[in-house]
Amino acid sequence: MGPAAVAGLSFATGIWALLAAQQRRYEELRSRIDRLEQTQNRPAELAQQQRLQFYLLSKAMDDPDLAAVLSTVEAPPTTRRQYLFANALYTNALLAYRVGVVNWEELHGHLRVICRNPVFREYWEATRHHRASLGDSSDESRVGHMMDGLIRDLEDPDTEEWWVVGEPPPE
Repeated sequence: MGPAAVAGLSFATGIWALLAAQQRRYEELRSRIDRLEQTQNRPAELAQQQRLQFYLLSKAMDDPDLAAVLSTVEAPPTTRRQYLFANALYTNALLAYRVGVVNWEELHGHLRVICRNPVFREYWEATRHHRASLGDSSDESRVGHMMDGLIRDLEDPDTEEWWVVGEPPPE
């Protein structure tokens, strides 16, 4: 093989290596863009899911026959509707946190208000078994543990000023 052929082969090998490196870089960038797009779409997907959930809850609150399907808690129709509404309040607060409308401390304050209501506390206790299977690292599990702590703190507060009871656990 002559010097020109060796030079041509070396040039072609170099171009091939450069193209392969560019292809790998392109695939890495495409993967990063895909992950970013998924992350950016998540709040919209969560909001859409919340709209659907609220639609179903609204139908169930309006119709005792549908409420019997959606709710697993054995309760009179009025209580069942109240529990479904309590669930709507809770899931709305959870969604607000998940999509970044409120931060962890703001969520804590909002949940503190919700859990002062005795009907909400009854709902929370009646649905305890629903949360038992949640993974410890999930948002819903961490928020549920925060709610459990708030309810405990509010049962025996050190002060009459309920709005300052409890500290949010570490996020």
